[in-house]
Amino acid sequence: MRVLIADKLAPFVAGRLQDLGARVDLDPKLEGDSLAARIRETDPEVLVVRSTKVQKAHLEAGKALSLVIRAGAGVNTIDLATASARGVYVANCPGKNAAAVAELTIGHLVNLDRRIADNVAALRAQRWDKKTYGEARGLRGRTLAVLGLGQIGREVIVRAKALGMRVVAWSRSARPEDAEALGIELAPTPEAAVQNADAVSVHLALAPETDKRIGASVFHAMKPGAYFVNTSRGEVVDEDALLEACTNKKIRAGLDVFAKEPSAGQAEVTGAVFAHPNVYGTHHIGASTDEAEEAVGEETVRIVRAYRAGQPIPNCVNLAKKSAATHVVVVRHVDRVGVLAHVLHILSEAKHNVEDMQNIVFSGNAAACARIELMGEPTTEVLARIAASPDVFAATVAPIA
Repeated sequence: MRVLIADKLAPFVAGRLQDLGARVDLDPKLEGDSLAARIRETDPEVLVVRSTKVQKAHLEAGKALSLVIRAGAGVNTIDLATASARGVYVANCPGKNAAAVAELTIGHLVNLDRRIADNVAALRAQRWDKKTYGEARGLRGRTLAVLGLGQIGREVIVRAKALGMRVVAWSRSARPEDAEALGIELAPTPEAAVQNADAVSVHLALAPETDKRIGASVFHAMKPGAYFVNTSRGEVVDEDALLEACTNKKIRAGLDVFAKEPSAGQAEVTGAVFAHPNVYGTHHIGASTDEAEEAVGEETVRIVRAYRAGQPIPNCVNLAKKSAATHVVVVRHVDRVGVLAHVLHILSEAKHNVEDMQNIVFSGNAAACARIELMGEPTTEVLARIAASPDVFAATVAPIA
């Protein structure tokens, strides 16, 4: 098994993969054309990345490539359409960096209230200004609106409540019992969630329906002078609308992500969002802690171990949620070489495409039961041909509900 690691991961990951029998090629500097060239050269079965983009050219560069692991939560940096079309599994490591991102979120909230960054800048400029920086509202007793109730959003809620904050939240999938368990209130829309909030924290995954979802309508609903934090994805926020709110409504914003940010570790940045005096930015460092890196590393090893053993891929994000199968054929048969091949040959001749199959072996290894999901209903004649085999006990068909 060949594994290419094209990003910086926890130091133990390469060794642990070698212990699984993998031949590991580690080069954190690979990206773009150099990544495609290395894939063509080494033809890995598994590609592990963190922030590096995996595009169509990369997926097509290796014939053996069958698993891409995003050592993080989101998979928006991976061409899922091409991966799915080529039968390449894409898996991620959700929730493993949740605590780290939540910690940074709370750090941004405290900074927006106490203007810690401005304090430091003034002192480094050898200027004492307690008169200006000695004013703050405090977070205890204030209301925080959390937009998105994934694992990171939930971790933020735990920490915000520890600070004595009241929490109101919005999520497309939240249920009343979730709110009760978390000790929070639910709002029907993002606009309703933020309208009475002193601070807002965004934790939305990037999808077509969330692209710039936090826009003018949300900022219009916010209170003047409220705090706004985004540690999720830059693209979910309309930056023009945010900057207008920072100017006209005196919103203070803490951002760890931006709609347009460099892919390299060091680069120059330009744009109004980086220069606005009410925007306090960090360098997309939410998941950059030793604790998060180690947790993601452990999950990466777990995914490769499952792949190596031929087991279902943990956290796979590009499997069909519902196949096109219309019927299931159940075949009880002798557990012998060639029996299922004969069954599949008959179904193939009848032009039935198999969408999914499971073969369960009984104790003693004498008999098994195959469940074959396929498109179209087999005729009586097809079932009779299957059942006619001396190694088949029975063959039945049923529609899939």
